[in-house]
Amino acid sequence: MSELKIYNTLARDKQTFSPIEPGKVRLYVCGMTVYDYCHIGHARVLVVFDLVQRWLRASGYEVTYVRNITDIDDKIIKRALENGESIHQLTERFIIAMNEDADALGVQRPDHEPRATQYVPQMLELIRKLEQNGLAYKASDGDVNYSVRDFPGYGKLSGKSLDDLRAGERVDVNTGKRDPLDFVLWKAAKEGEPDEAKWDSQWGCGRPGWHIECSAMSSDLLGDHFDIHGGGQDLQFPHHENEIAQSEGAHQHTFVNYWMHNGFVRIDNEKMSKSLGNFFTIRDVLKSYDPEVMRFFILRAHYRSPLNYSDAHLDDARQGLTRLYTALKDVPADAGGLDAGEAHALRFAEALNDDFNTPVAMSVLFELANEVNRSRSPQHARQLKALAGVIGLLQRDPSEFLKGRADAEGGLDEAGIEELIAARKAAKAGKNFAEADRIRAELTAAGIVLEDKPGGLTEWRRA
Repeated sequence: MSELKIYNTLARDKQTFSPIEPGKVRLYVCGMTVYDYCHIGHARVLVVFDLVQRWLRASGYEVTYVRNITDIDDKIIKRALENGESIHQLTERFIIAMNEDADALGVQRPDHEPRATQYVPQMLELIRKLEQNGLAYKASDGDVNYSVRDFPGYGKLSGKSLDDLRAGERVDVNTGKRDPLDFVLWKAAKEGEPDEAKWDSQWGCGRPGWHIECSAMSSDLLGDHFDIHGGGQDLQFPHHENEIAQSEGAHQHTFVNYWMHNGFVRIDNEKMSKSLGNFFTIRDVLKSYDPEVMRFFILRAHYRSPLNYSDAHLDDARQGLTRLYTALKDVPADAGGLDAGEAHALRFAEALNDDFNTPVAMSVLFELANEVNRSRSPQHARQLKALAGVIGLLQRDPSEFLKGRADAEGGLDEAGIEELIAARKAAKAGKNFAEADRIRAELTAAGIVLEDKPGGLTEWRRA
């Protein structure tokens, strides 16, 4: 089997994956800031890196997967004050909602899900090291800032130069920053903020900045040099750039070997934003679409490409997933597991080893579905179900999925379809061809495609 290649944002190229410790992979992904329901951009991060960790495990690696939770943040404090509830009440509610959404999408839980509020001592220690190394300073406003110009490698992840960044910045006279590029490591407490948003430190009472959280949590759980760090493309700069500056500035060696970033989600080719009114939460979408359809929709695109969300694209994804389930409907998979040496399995593995190329892997599933439809082979059905299972698809009873689709659409269930097919057959036998054509048209309008076979047999599938 081919070697796994990963597009490394830091190298701007696909590279053969070589773990630091043979046979083991340490993976960190930036998770959610929990003050609201997860949106479809979050869904993409959840599903993409669920795929990554699933394929790494299926490839024989022992994986330690960490996905953090940011449960202290300016937006969290503001929302809790607006709601008249505690920060803990707010974040706990949305952590539960996040897990409900992730479970619905078939996302396996990470091995560790650290919360920022549990790692403040580790953050303070990291800041102390940065100050000791001449990279952090306490400003006149009480904040502790990172001195960007004193870290020689700043910009290597994003490809941005300090001069270009400086040209786009304005000095804010209300901060104590020495340079507008500097970023906050420790925020001094402000009047009116709740006590649960404050911690004591050698620099005074306050709370951590956002960037320091991930540096502290990842190094505590995975070590200060690990294999893969992932997240959305929007985090590449400044968040991940700042993580590198903090971690390498503190430990004086490489932080992460491979950086992975999934592409943006767009809504009908427009950037998703609340101000444009095109902002959809996961649970909004799941009111109209089966969660597995949404997972299929996300995986059908390559993780680095833009993902254009629309009802039309989700409808198309639903039809595609229906085709796969329909292939399995009347052909029970025979006993046994995945045959890794079989031709389809080899091409499936080749695709996922090529920077997790799910579009090509999906095409293999459709080839297998066509083979099942042609040959009615239980062995091919088993292989289809097993390969799809590697990426978290097709593990339900086909009849359950197909009935659920019909119910959701207010359409025909299997019994109703078979009844109409029998009525059409009777009409044809009685030479009432107008009635037979009417029934066929009714089924077509309901999204049912009929295929008349020799011997009077009629097979059907959902479009």
